Amino acid sequence: MKRAELIEQIKIKKSYLCVGLDSDISKIPMHLHKEKDPVFEFNKQIIDATLPYAVSYKVNTAFYESNGLAGWESMQKTLAYLPKEVLSIADAKRGDIGNTAAHYAKTFFETLPFDAITLAPYMGKDTIEPFLKYENKWSILLALTSNPGAENFEMLATGGHKVYEEVLIQSSAWGSIENMMYVVGATRPEYIQGIRKLIPNHFLLVPGIGAQGGDLKELSKAGLTADISLLVNASRSIIFADGSENFAHAAALEAKKVQMEMEALMKDIL
Repeated sequence: MKRAELIEQIKIKKSYLCVGLDSDISKIPMHLHKEKDPVFEFNKQIIDATLPYAVSYKVNTAFYESNGLAGWESMQKTLAYLPKEVLSIADAKRGDIGNTAAHYAKTFFETLPFDAITLAPYMGKDTIEPFLKYENKWSILLALTSNPGAENFEMLATGGHKVYEEVLIQSSAWGSIENMMYVVGATRPEYIQGIRKLIPNHFLLVPGIGAQGGDLKELSKAGLTADISLLVNASRSIIFADGSENFAHAAALEAKKVQMEMEALMKDIL
């Protein structure tokens, strides 16, 4: 998906919501377990219910890979079911070099033709280059995460910058605003303003609203640009809003609530 196409969808839906399909088979409603593929049936109904309000879906691959072959089949069917006008993200957090990286790129851009993948840039440019060779595909680099362990490395000072800032500065020269995004945790909105000074136009993927407690208004104030350039992810607060047979309706209501807040913020901020 091209950047212009993503921005157009954001303007049409008045939303920059990404729905995270962290579809833990142990948490999906019990009545779905009689289905041949419970996870796919769950995802299908979630997608149908939230599509009017979401411009992107993020498939957390761990919840599928842990189920072996059946999980991979669920992931393939989910990806095939997603409409082409939404951005599909493989939240795989891969991070290797050489032929290994090239095969990861082939896995998630060809075998499973996602639009984007999350990547860990710890091993440097070699990790990202194989993914940047694909046209109209996105590499989403982990920059500043919201977990406590971010203090171990990401927040360490190195020269005049912190490690996460150095990641942003160096990696932003490897690709462009057309094929690179960055993950910034929603629970760190106070840092987003500074991040925008380093990468004013790149899309940011911001997980952590909803169940993780991120403040949509604050992060939007800091992160929105004239071209929006922001995707905000909500997973559990939407997909597990209800555990009964009404789960899809409840998910739609939660997604609509987020979309309406986003629409208001876009009017107020831009």
